[in-house]
Amino acid sequence: MVETIYALASGRGRAGVSVIRVSGPQALHSLTRLSSLGDNLARRTAHLTTLTNPVSRETIDKALVLFFESPNSFTGEDVAEYHVHGSPAVMEELLACLDAQPNHRAALPGEFTRRGFENGKMDLTEAEAVNDLINAQTQLQKLQALRQLDGGLKQLYEGWSERLKKALAYLEADLEFPDEDDAEGVSREVYPVLDDLMHELREHLSDNRRGEILRDGFQIVIIGAPNAGKSSLLNVLAKRDVAIVSDIAGTTRDVIEIHLDLNGYPVILSDTAGLRPDQLAEESGHDQIEAEGIKRAIKRAGEADLKILLYDGAQKEPDPYTLSMIDENSIAVVSKADQDIQLEYGAPLLQISSKTNQGIDQLLKLIGEKIKERIGGAESVSLTRVRHRASLEQCYQALERSKQAELPELLVEDVRLAIRHLGQITGRVDVEDVLDVVFRDFCIGK
Repeated sequence: MVETIYALASGRGRAGVSVIRVSGPQALHSLTRLSSLGDNLARRTAHLTTLTNPVSRETIDKALVLFFESPNSFTGEDVAEYHVHGSPAVMEELLACLDAQPNHRAALPGEFTRRGFENGKMDLTEAEAVNDLINAQTQLQKLQALRQLDGGLKQLYEGWSERLKKALAYLEADLEFPDEDDAEGVSREVYPVLDDLMHELREHLSDNRRGEILRDGFQIVIIGAPNAGKSSLLNVLAKRDVAIVSDIAGTTRDVIEIHLDLNGYPVILSDTAGLRPDQLAEESGHDQIEAEGIKRAIKRAGEADLKILLYDGAQKEPDPYTLSMIDENSIAVVSKADQDIQLEYGAPLLQISSKTNQGIDQLLKLIGEKIKERIGGAESVSLTRVRHRASLEQCYQALERSKQAELPELLVEDVRLAIRHLGQITGRVDVEDVLDVVFRDFCIGK
């Protein structure tokens, strides 16, 4: 028997209004037991009612309740919603009363969305977008999640899948019914279709991981020698004191992260230990904690989407370890512009001061340009997860193998595998879809 699930659908803690959602075959039964409403209450309509504890007969709260009848609900099941006052005492008693109802239990994480998927209300990409939208912290993250929730990825992948299913239907007809006039030589006609799809897959995969970066955050790391001003810069960009600032070299021992919203782009900015690779030598006898911090700094720099290479303007020559990290994914900056700059770099660099904010706006502008160059905006649908990319790469490999297949049976099998890999992204893998195309296009039963 399908269990009826319940959970708090709004945030925890005190609030003006909190929402508790119930989904399953007994949702209406528990609603009528807890309220003064009968079974014939109007669907999809808000009702003001008194909620009563069925055991003690004491009032729980006065609330607005709604009932959505299957299949016209988020989960595709009967759903009841209780909009109650956001008091912890009210919520605790209402949840306890729901738990006491027959065949009711607390929902597992993501279970409402999962039931929506299982009941055909959404595909897996749309289900993932629900979670992305809930966790969106910037405008561009929100727009990307909404585009995916509206079926942007689903339409793209199912469109590719339909084209492959049609090609597969023709190939199988050519294989199974070689004597049929309509099927003669159709294999040659589908090769251009496979070539076009491979080209579109390549273009889609060559996206610089912009969708994944926009979803997870653009990783920026501040790298430099001890006392170059990394922690001060982090605090200025964060607009609060996050890292300890000291004249003592080696104050920062671990990676410190902050999350920023830069013009809608989610950024994860990291401060790191000062680069002193001589500390890594076992025979140096230096602080092993600082040595571990330096290892983590070097590792984080290698993983970052962008490095801010910070040079100490009070020094005459640039730090060689920081200099060795310069590449196309870095911005070179000189700190302490409020002092007399001594650094002789050989090329003009952006000068900043964490004390006077000199050059900070220019630095933010440069960072924004680098991010936009890498990931653009949210105007088109993009891959947002590693699993999407893995399945698409497997789909492409299957189509690539199909072009070298020596036997028609192997060609058919590779195309079938390509369809399956696409179906793994949306969660819809069904050979019956191929049969539908066969019957529609070839009328095999004639």
